[in-house]
Amino acid sequence: MGLLVNADAGRDFDVIVIGAGAAGISAAVELAAAGLRCTILEARDRIGGRIFTVIDPLHNHPVELGAEFIHGRPPEILDLLRAAKVSVHETAGDHWCAENGQLRICDFSSDLDKILRKLDDQEPDQSFLDFLKTYSGEDQKPPRQRRAEQWATSYVSGFNAADPALVGVHWLVEGMRADEKIEGHRTFRAKHGYADLIEIFRQQLKQARVPMRVSTVVHSISWKPGRVEVTAGSPQGVLQLSAARVVITVPLGVLQAAADERGSIQFNPELPPTTQSAIRNILMGKVIRVTLRFRDRFWAGLPKNRGSGGKTLDEMGFLFSHDDWFPTWWSTLPNKSPFLVGWAPFLCAERLSGRGDPFIVDKSIETLSRLLSTRKDELQALLEHAYLHDWQTDPFARGAYSYGKAGHEHAPRDLSTAIEGTLFFAGEATDLNGHTGTVHGAMSSGRRAAAQIVKAAPNSSSR
Repeated sequence: MGLLVNADAGRDFDVIVIGAGAAGISAAVELAAAGLRCTILEARDRIGGRIFTVIDPLHNHPVELGAEFIHGRPPEILDLLRAAKVSVHETAGDHWCAENGQLRICDFSSDLDKILRKLDDQEPDQSFLDFLKTYSGEDQKPPRQRRAEQWATSYVSGFNAADPALVGVHWLVEGMRADEKIEGHRTFRAKHGYADLIEIFRQQLKQARVPMRVSTVVHSISWKPGRVEVTAGSPQGVLQLSAARVVITVPLGVLQAAADERGSIQFNPELPPTTQSAIRNILMGKVIRVTLRFRDRFWAGLPKNRGSGGKTLDEMGFLFSHDDWFPTWWSTLPNKSPFLVGWAPFLCAERLSGRGDPFIVDKSIETLSRLLSTRKDELQALLEHAYLHDWQTDPFARGAYSYGKAGHEHAPRDLSTAIEGTLFFAGEATDLNGHTGTVHGAMSSGRRAAAQIVKAAPNSSSR
């Protein structure tokens, strides 16, 4: 990768950063800028964590296996891209819906907004499904209301990868308010996808001269106030490093892993009860996504039953449905490339996860066939390649991204609270600004953890 700088076993550091995702790199860069000696330990053989971009060789097109969209106009990301002179374009296209065997331009947005505007964080917290029960208060709901609530439930589970019966109203409201501040209803992509941001991270680490070990899996952290001992496994054998402090930026799913599961981290002594409770009561969303490359943009002429002069899917940006396998699809517009991305959140992901790539791809084609009223064998003949990564079975992720459980809106703050000025947590699950589940939320959390450390270590010997 041209980035690996070996850290000497046993060498003392001011800070050890665990994880080279957006949070870990952001923390390390800030710590180095403050004059602190830090090193990064990364379990994968690459940097980026749940950012994972590959380039399709036929079209030289970025394919995202993890994070794809820049949600709104977050300065954490856009300032870096702007400084690096990376072009950014807004997504485009019509929103289509598949309902009752028909394809039509979506018309539920106003009804959906009406429901979401009723969410209230001044009332006692409750799950989204419980909110819907109190919102309608009717046994016999008009068809339009039933339809709106169905789309609202699909939106909450799809966008947030969340269980509507568990996700908290307070958490949803906080996220919506945060999105309003950065035009979160808009989505953008960098020219080469998130690979552009990863290259910026790579250059930042190089300039900051932060040593890093990849393919290094942390097994345990022994700690006492002002001292940590980290034990990890690497291709070279067992590695032991010591430091005054540690920043743990691994995904929430890894923190929740059982002691005997690969990638889990053991703390000695155990984490305080408040921290353990926070880890239990922030939830990890599930998603399976698949990117299909076809021989051509076959959907541009659909639907077949549109009639004379009817609108086609040529300008389709998103396709929404209530399908049991892949309910949401999107194109690469404004780039008219022959790729479609299928999104399977929550229960859909549970049905697919661990079943293997052939099964997942087959179900995606089956879904498209059903939604587009096109024969499955025709789509299979047009399919050239499929890209996917099962984040649920990935031992260093164990899920997609986090969401807030009803009644536990303070859990991210509890998790982000430093322990004895020695253990610090970062990552999107610890974001305090309503941007959990996002790359910019992860970056912000890394910078927050670094600021906590700088404040706690004003007399570091490294300066």
